[in-house]
Amino acid sequence: MKLAFKKLGSGKPLFILHGLFGSSDNWQTLGKRFAEFYTVYLIDERNHGHSPHSEEFNYKVMSEDLNELMQDEGLESVMLLGHSMGGKAAMQFAVDHPEKVEKMMVVDIGPGQYPVTNQDVVDAIEKFDPQTLASRKEAENILSLYIKEEGVKQFLLKNLYWDDNQKLQWRFDFENIKKNIKRVGDITPMPNKPIDIPVLFLKGERSHYIVESNTDLMKIIFPQAQVEVIANAGHWVHADQPQAFFDAVMKFLQE
Repeated sequence: MKLAFKKLGSGKPLFILHGLFGSSDNWQTLGKRFAEFYTVYLIDERNHGHSPHSEEFNYKVMSEDLNELMQDEGLESVMLLGHSMGGKAAMQFAVDHPEKVEKMMVVDIGPGQYPVTNQDVVDAIEKFDPQTLASRKEAENILSLYIKEEGVKQFLLKNLYWDDNQKLQWRFDFENIKKNIKRVGDITPMPNKPIDIPVLFLKGERSHYIVESNTDLMKIIFPQAQVEVIANAGHWVHADQPQAFFDAVMKFLQE
């Protein structure tokens, strides 16, 4: 699949992969900062943002999407930065193509199996059809009934846009995401041999996505893995503490 992406800066290539229900737009501000040092690819993963939609939605096909993008751009190796679902996609790519990954940063997710953690979001989105609404404010009011976290609500509202018929639509492919929602928590497959590349796992201090049981599997798959905890951050580490996040990533990349 030909993914939509924005390309910024110059230098070694850095792929940035967003989380579930997100898009490359979530990384614009930090992407511009990283682009002062690297060629940054802000990527819309399949069924998200401006990328095509598909009934196939799992980490294997998402990994091949990244490989196709590398081939199209003539890239032999890249550095990967992925948050949550994007981190899972990055780990899958590293297992599939270890020779093509120079360094990898995985934000607040581990390689282990996860239960469905976004069912509340799916349930909220199912409550209404945005095409029947007259304003974004109506969508916000409906979401407020089911989603109490302001950050999560605003994160979702960024995906609403007016189509050519002046109807509100979601940028993400809700039906195919909903159908495959259990796949989002899939375990990272065990490689034939350990992936011996530098890997940094960035955990939000207030988040419970990375726990001790994850770290054992991290070390088995990625022997060079290290974990850094970002203070006063939840699951959206880069949004909660952008400066601390930027500093940690830059230190790792420049080591």
